[in-house]
Amino acid sequence: MQGLIKGNMDKKNIENQINELRNLLNRCNYEYYVKNSPIISDYEFDIKLKQLEKLEKENPEFFDPNSPTQRVGSDENQEFKQVYHKYSMLSLANTYSESEIRDFDSRVRKLLPLGEQFEYVCELKFDGTSISLTYENGLLIRALTRGDGQKGDDVTNNVRTIKSVPLKLYGNDFPKDFEIRGEILMPHSSFEKLNKERAEIGEPPLANCRNAAAGALKTQNSAVAAKRGLDCYLYYLLMDSLPSDSHFENMKIARSWGFKVSENTVKAKNIEEIINFINYWDKERYNLPYDIDGIVIKVDKISLRDTLGYTAKTPRWAIAYKFKAEEAAVKLLSIDYQVGRTGIITPVANLEPAHLAGSIVKRATLHNEDIIKGLDLHENDTVYIEKGGEIIPKITRVDLSKRVEGSKPIEYITKCPVCGTLLVRNEGEAGRYCPNYLGCKPQITGKIIHFVTRKAMNINCGEATIELLYNNKLIQNYADLYELKSDDVKKLERFGQKSAENLISSINDSKTVPFERVLYALGIRFVGEGAAKTLASTFLYIDALIAASKEQLSEAQDIGEIIADSLYTWFRKRENIEIINRLRRYGLQFEMVKTEDLNSSLSDKLQGQSFIVTGSFVTPQRREELEKMVKEFGGKLQTSVNSKTDFVVAGQKPGASKIKKAEQLGKKIISEEEFLKMLE
Repeated sequence: MQGLIKGNMDKKNIENQINELRNLLNRCNYEYYVKNSPIISDYEFDIKLKQLEKLEKENPEFFDPNSPTQRVGSDENQEFKQVYHKYSMLSLANTYSESEIRDFDSRVRKLLPLGEQFEYVCELKFDGTSISLTYENGLLIRALTRGDGQKGDDVTNNVRTIKSVPLKLYGNDFPKDFEIRGEILMPHSSFEKLNKERAEIGEPPLANCRNAAAGALKTQNSAVAAKRGLDCYLYYLLMDSLPSDSHFENMKIARSWGFKVSENTVKAKNIEEIINFINYWDKERYNLPYDIDGIVIKVDKISLRDTLGYTAKTPRWAIAYKFKAEEAAVKLLSIDYQVGRTGIITPVANLEPAHLAGSIVKRATLHNEDIIKGLDLHENDTVYIEKGGEIIPKITRVDLSKRVEGSKPIEYITKCPVCGTLLVRNEGEAGRYCPNYLGCKPQITGKIIHFVTRKAMNINCGEATIELLYNNKLIQNYADLYELKSDDVKKLERFGQKSAENLISSINDSKTVPFERVLYALGIRFVGEGAAKTLASTFLYIDALIAASKEQLSEAQDIGEIIADSLYTWFRKRENIEIINRLRRYGLQFEMVKTEDLNSSLSDKLQGQSFIVTGSFVTPQRREELEKMVKEFGGKLQTSVNSKTDFVVAGQKPGASKIKKAEQLGKKIISEEEFLKMLE
C-alpha cells in the first residue's frame, strides 16, 4: 500500500514538473514572439525544452497536443477537412480614395439614430491570409481558413507550429469557448530566407510575402510549415457575450490572454483623424518588418454594429482602405541575362535610379521571355516599376506616349551570354536554360559554391576563393576540391601556408558530413534540403537512388514527378556517376545507415521486410519507438508506400493516401498489436 502511495506521489511530482516547464516555455514564447521581450536566453530555452521532451517521452500518459514540444510539426501528410464556421467569415468592402472614406462615414451616420455619438477604430490591414482560431477552456482546438466564408479548411496542425499563436491562454478570466480571427503573414526576414533557399535549388523566387504565407499555411506537411517562420496578428473577437461593448477594449483584453494584437491600432473620433492615420501609414509602412496593403476602419461600439448590420457579402460597420502601390516611371537602360548554377537564364532590367518604397531601385527582375513579350518592351522605353509585395522590384507597364520612334523590340537572347551555347526551353517551362553544364563557367562555379555552403558540405571556402581556384585551373568541378594540395593553394593571391592548410583541413573535415547533406550538395535541380533528407532516409544508399525508376522516386514522400524526373535524368549522365564514384573514393558518405549499425540489430526477425508506420498512437513518441523497433529487428523503414513495401503499421487516423496506395498494391495493413506479435 505504501509503495502504491509513493508511486502516485512520484507521478504527481513528475506531472507538476511537466506543467511547470510547459507554463514557463509558453510564457517564454509569448514574451519573445508576441511582446518581443525575451526573458531567458535561447540556450536556456533549448535546455528547458529538452528537459520537457525527456519527461514527456518517459511519461506518455501526460501527453498534451498543446505542449510547447509539439510546435515542430509532423512530417505525416495531411488532408484538409472542410469545417463550417460558427459565424460567417465575411470579407470587407474596399475603398481607394479619401472621398470614398467620407461616403462610408456618411452612410454610417444615416443608418444610426440622429445625434448618436460613436468612435472608429483604425487598424493596419495585414497583407497575409485570414485565419479563425477557436479556443475551449483556454486551449487551441481548431484553426480554419476563410474558405468561401461559410466553411474553411482545418489547418490546425500547421497553425500550432506558429510560435506567436498561443496554444494555452494566460490567466483565468477568459471565456469557456470563443473564436478570434486574424491574419497569418510571413515577415520580410522569413520571406528573404525562403527565396534564398529556393534559389539554391534552382527554383524561381516567390513574388510576394502574401502568396508565400498562404502556401506555407496550406502545405500538407506541418513540419514544413514550422520552418517557414510565419507570424500571426489577431484583430477580431467573437463569442456569445463579449467582455466589453468596445472592440478596442476587447482586443486589449485578448492581448492579456496571450494573443498578438497590433500596438498600432488607434481610436479615431472623426473622419479627419482617420485620414491622418491613413496618410501616416501610407509612408511609414515601408519601415514595418511585414507587409500591409491598407487600413481597416471599424465602428468601435459593438451594439451599434448590430444596428448597422450587414449586406449579403460585407459588414456595413467596417471598410478597408487599400493603399495604391507606389510606382515610378524610369528609363530602361539595358537588360542583363544572368546564368544560374542550374543553367536557367534570368533577364534583369537595368534602370535609371529611382526612389521607390523607401529605397533606391536600379534593377528589376523580368523573370523570363514571356514577361518581356507580354510587356512589349522596346529599347530605351520608359517603364513603370513597383515593388511586388514591397520586396521585389518589377516592371508593370510601358509608357507608350514616351516610346522613341523607330525603337526596336527587345529580342530575347537565343545563345548563352557566357559560353555561346544555343539555349533550350523545355515544354511546360517558362524559362530558357543553357545545356552546357560542363563548359559554362557560371554553372560550374555556381555548383561548386553551392557544394561548399554551410548547409551542404560546410567547407570554409567563399565565392572569391572558388573563382580563384577555378581561374587558376586547380578545380573544374567539386570533386577536384579533394585533390587540392596546400603547396598548390599557398601560391595563389591572398593565400599563405597557414590559410592553405586551413582550407585543406576544412575539405578533409567535410568527409564526415552525413549522406543527406552530401546528396543536397550535389546540386541536383529541385532537390533541396527537405527532399534530400527524404530521399536519403527512404533509399538509404546512393546506389539504390541511382538504380531507382522514375516511378519509385516519385513514390517517396513529397517528391513528386518533377523532382523524380530531375533525379532520374541526373543519374543517367555518365559524368555525374563518375563524379559520385570519385567522391566515394575520397571517403564521402553515400549511405544513410552504416553496415555495422545494420548488423547490430537485436535479431533478424524482420530481415528483408519493409515497413511504414503511419497514423497517431498513444503518444507521438510511441510512433518513434515502433520505427526504432523496425530497424532494431533488421527491417527496413520506408516513408512512402511502393511496390517494395511489405507491411503498413496503422495507428489511429493513418495517412489516407498511404492506406489507399497500400490497398491498391495489395500490401498488408496491420495494427500495433499485430506488429508486436511478429517480434515475439
